[in-house]
Order: sequence, then structure tokens, then C-alpha cells
Amino acid sequence: MDPSLLWQRYQQYLCSCPSLGLRLDISRMTFSPEFFAQMADLTALAFDGMAQLESGVIANPDEKRMVGHYWLRAPDLAPQDDIAREIEQTIQRVSAFAAKVHSGQIKPPTAKKFTDVLVVGIGGSALGPQLVADALGGLAGKKDKLTPHFLDNTDPDGFDRELSRLAGKLKSTLVLVISKSGGTKETRNGMLETQWAFARKKLAFAPQAVAITGRDSELDKLAVKEGWLDRFPMWDWVGGRTSVLSAVGLLPAALQGLDIAGLLDGAAEMDRLTRQRDAQRNPAALLALMWHFATAGKGEKQMVILPYKDRLLLLSRYLQQLVMESLGKNRDLDGHDVLQGLTVFGNKGSTDQHAFVQQLRDGLDDFFVTFIVVLQDRMGPAARLEQPVEPGTTSGDYLNGFWQGTRQALFESGRGSITLTLEKFDARALGALIALYERAVGFYAELVHINAYHQPGVEAGKKAAAAVLDLQKKVVAALQADAQPATADQIAQRLGQPDQAEAVFHILDHLAANKRHIATRRGKFVWKK
Repeated sequence: MDPSLLWQRYQQYLCSCPSLGLRLDISRMTFSPEFFAQMADLTALAFDGMAQLESGVIANPDEKRMVGHYWLRAPDLAPQDDIAREIEQTIQRVSAFAAKVHSGQIKPPTAKKFTDVLVVGIGGSALGPQLVADALGGLAGKKDKLTPHFLDNTDPDGFDRELSRLAGKLKSTLVLVISKSGGTKETRNGMLETQWAFARKKLAFAPQAVAITGRDSELDKLAVKEGWLDRFPMWDWVGGRTSVLSAVGLLPAALQGLDIAGLLDGAAEMDRLTRQRDAQRNPAALLALMWHFATAGKGEKQMVILPYKDRLLLLSRYLQQLVMESLGKNRDLDGHDVLQGLTVFGNKGSTDQHAFVQQLRDGLDDFFVTFIVVLQDRMGPAARLEQPVEPGTTSGDYLNGFWQGTRQALFESGRGSITLTLEKFDARALGALIALYERAVGFYAELVHINAYHQPGVEAGKKAAAAVLDLQKKVVAALQADAQPATADQIAQRLGQPDQAEAVFHILDHLAANKRHIATRRGKFVWKK
């Protein structure tokens, strides 16, 4: 296409949000001039669906609950006064608690002040807080008030690795355990491993522990029983993947010393802008429509997230859960088999240029790209130290040149891209990005007629894992009862579950590798005292 026509297309389809310093450019997506008219009826239905969602309709049929993460940054829109009060009170409590920790008014039993915060969670209880911590930590040269750490899996080596980093600082480490149900096993395991680490140092865990959980959950009851330092709420109307602007994300961010008011304000302003029913002026609707165009509304292409900003490296991981857990569904709202989804992956610019852009340009045409660009290269005192790496050219100029060059190279190969441009990067900008993608996901789900707010596949995986652990107990008991060596097939037969021979093998293989009273002899397993 002639460059002058591209410039005209850029100006015609650019969506600008001056109040947020954000622009959305869809001009490099090759939709026709008739596209928006063709999508008008579906778009109108999607706007209606989003309005109903925010009004408090039951959106998660599995759990009979509303979906109200939008109210977290606009409590006055909550459908019930008590919900609005709880949101406001929780934000106030988060700020007050963090301020007391920073001042030393709340302190550990054997240290002058808390110096570190350890977040124990998984999924949305970790991905959102990790994104915020990495994106805003040390922003503009400011020192974090508490150093953040995360246990976000049930990997023993991962536990050892992170806890060893805290070995000399456990006495001044505040632990946040995050689980809505309080029964999430990965989080429970991380909590237990942390408690054992405290015990090895002869430190009391409860005076340094805070629970973020649902009312009367297992974790809530445990925190009350053991006398933990404090408890903050998780509400049933906030899903894990959209919980980052609740206490789940706000408390660790406030403890780190980040601008939680800016996060909430940026999200609230994006919400306001994306309630307007003019799709071409609504960045969330526009994003969702571009996803629909790129994938034919069937997930036929993958979404590649390429932020040209190191602080947004974790954005693609965060969006993997938000997008894929929300949109990966096998049935639509009418119960028809549809196999919907939108695969997300990404890296950061210009690292991507030395990683997978070769395939993006010359390989399979099974994707579209979203570039995220920040105009202001540096913030705070560092901005005054800008030095050219060549006459008239800075490092930031190179970064700007690389994203433009990559976009152009992709376009020349017929590969579509979207560009999100931020004037500067701060807490308000991050809050706006979070809200933008939350709303785009909701809007896209309405376009393709699926429920974005339940996740039966996740529950199926948990049930299958529980079945394996139950089988392990039976396998160990059977092998212990008969000291004779046996193959996995023989043990499965003995248990009356011949179809579980492979699972039995993997269980015993793992136990033997960890010397858990299981040894191998000539392809057989034997109990070892």
C-alpha cells in the first residue's frame, strides 16, 4: 500500500484517549471499510451484554455469582450499598495498613521494621501482583519500601530457591497468603513450606502473616485460630484473573510503596471511556472487534503481545490467564459445541527481534501482533541524564526505530498488527492497560456468545490431580503390605484398576527418585523401610 494511503488510514481509524495519554492504532489490520457496519448488530448486542454485566446480573452460572471487578475502581456503580461500602473500606484499610508497616507502627516481633513482603498464591492471586510489582517497582528512581517475593507454584525447588533468598531476612518478612477458597493446594503448600522455614529459624509465623481470602474460608478460619496479624477480603463476585485491583493486588503493591490510587484512577477512567457505545471511539470494543476480525471470531490466529518496554515483560503472562482462561470454552451460551479460544504469547521488544520475529515475518501466518509503545523513554532524575549513543541518537531512539521497523517488516509480509501507544508509563497507565484488556475480553466474549467468567476446565484439572493423589495413597499401601517387588502393571491389577498402570508407574517413578521408601529393582518397584 502507498505510504500516503497508510497515513490516511492511520488518521481515519486512530482511537485517541487524551485523558489517559493513550492511542490505539488499528490501521495495519486489513479490514475493509464495510467491516464496522457488518459487525453493527453483534456490536450492539455486546454493548448490551456489558451493561448487564456491570449492573450485577448472575454471570457465573457454575457458582451463581455476579462478576463485578469493574466496581473495584468505581464503588458507586455497585448494585448494592453494602458492596460499595466494603470496597471503599477495604481500600482505606489497605492504605492504612501499609502506612503503619512503613512507619514501623506495625512491625515484626524480632526486628525494627518489615523489609520484605512474600506473596504466596497461584494463578490470578500471583500473576496480577507480579505484573504490578515488576512494572512499577523502582519507578522513576524511587526505592521500594518493601522488597517483593513470590511463591506461585508447588515446586519444592522453587520454594527452596525463594526462601533461601529470604533466609537472613525472614524475621523482617511479611507474608501474604492469598486464596479465595482457602483450599487451593498449591497455595496451602507454599504456606506450609513458609511456616516450616519460620520454624527452622525459631520465628513465630502468625505475627508476620496476613490472609487475603473469602469470608469463613478454610484460610480465614486458620488465620483467626492462629491469631494472624490481619485479614483482608476476597469477594465471590471477583474472579481470580480479574482480582488485581482488589486487595489481592493492592495490598502487596501498597506495601511495596507503589501508587495504588493511580492504578485505580487509570482503570476507572478506562472503564468510563469504554462504556461509550461508539465502537470506533471505544478502545476496548475496538480491540475486541480486531480480535474478531483477525481470528474470524473462532480463534483461528494467535495473539502476540510485544511491549517495547522492559517493565511490561510480564504482561503477556498476565494476559495468557486473563484471555485464555476467559475465552477458552467448548460451549457457547446456548450449549452448542464451539471450541472457542484465543492463544496468547509474547516477549518484549526488541528482544523479540532476536527471538521469534523471523517466523512472524517469514513463517506461518497464524497470528496477529499487538505492539505496546511508551513514548517517554525515562522518568524521574534519570531523564536528565539522557546521553546519545551516537551523535543525535539515544538508546530510546533505537527502541522506537526497532518497533517501527518490525511493524513495517510484518506489514510488508501481509501480517496484521495493532499498536497501543502510551505517552508515559506510570501506575495510572498500568491501571488503564489492565482495565482495557479486562473489558476487551468481556466484549469479545459477548461477540462470540460465550461466558467469559467460568472455568470448568480448571476445575476438571484439579479433580484429576486429586484422583492421582488418592491413587498414590493406595499404591503406597499396596506396596507396603506386600514387600515383594512388583511392576506397575502388577500393582494396578492388585488394586483392581488395570487401566491405571501408567499413572501407577509415574507415581512410583517419582517416589523412587525422591527416595520415599520406594526403590527400583530390575524394572520392578519395592517398598524399602
